[in-house]
Amino acid sequence: MKKLPDPAYEFKLYLRLERSLSENTVKAYVSDISRFISYLAEEGISPENAKDSDIDSYMLSLNAGNPVSKRTQARMLSSVRAFFKFMETEEMIDANPAENAVSPKLGVHLPVVLTVEEIDAIINAVDLTDPLGHRNRAIIETLYSCGLRVSELVNLKISDLFFKEGFIRVAGKGGKQRIVPVNESVVKAVALYSHDRAGLKICKGQDDFLFLSRRGSKLTREMIFIMVCKYAEAAGITKKISPHTFRHSFATHLVENGADLRVVQQMLGHESILTTEIYTHLDTKKWQGNILKYHPRK
Repeated sequence: MKKLPDPAYEFKLYLRLERSLSENTVKAYVSDISRFISYLAEEGISPENAKDSDIDSYMLSLNAGNPVSKRTQARMLSSVRAFFKFMETEEMIDANPAENAVSPKLGVHLPVVLTVEEIDAIINAVDLTDPLGHRNRAIIETLYSCGLRVSELVNLKISDLFFKEGFIRVAGKGGKQRIVPVNESVVKAVALYSHDRAGLKICKGQDDFLFLSRRGSKLTREMIFIMVCKYAEAAGITKKISPHTFRHSFATHLVENGADLRVVQQMLGHESILTTEIYTHLDTKKWQGNILKYHPRK
């Protein structure tokens, strides 16, 4: 068998060069595997000599002390499976010890969703007299109206805007592109922001990114998170939200209004229709609660 000098590093190269995964996905895999390898090291075990019982012990350890959620455990096990599959393919091990590892059972996870009224309240909480007001309103309008991931939003470029044709081009996970229609609220908000943007001193190489910081550089996901939470608090929203909440809300509202699930799948850039089906559960929960509220046999 080949000797693996640095398992995490070799795995990282494989994910980046051969699987062509996004940088965020690679970081998530490597973080999970680094934690697993550290656990093995504490037990005096190398990855090449790990057995299925070692993986079981590791999974049990995730419930000790400060336990991680079942969903996080499932993701970590998925990373471990991918890691050992890689090692097996590269003939670094003879057999995959994670082949029969069982993931923790997950219930249907229903994400937090904002109502249309709550969306409006957050948008209206933006102070347009603030130098960044028009930018921030345009960001929230685009997040919600186009159902973008926050990573897609910060990487959105001026060259991706086709407002006359009524759509934008989005670079999604794995570099896959999709076309998303835009409504007038987005077009208007971006047009107002464009006047402010024109006065910025833009950093070299950043001129095509649509949303920029006051220093003229591309925004980070953390900046968007802080901004969204700030306006949600100002609007009196008590739900625990993130930029992704606008994407969930967008999809839920489409399904509630009768949009075809396949169309929603394409809009969101989901690879599988099964991922999109979560929004049918949200819709079901809504009408089920309405029926129970007025049911004669309470």
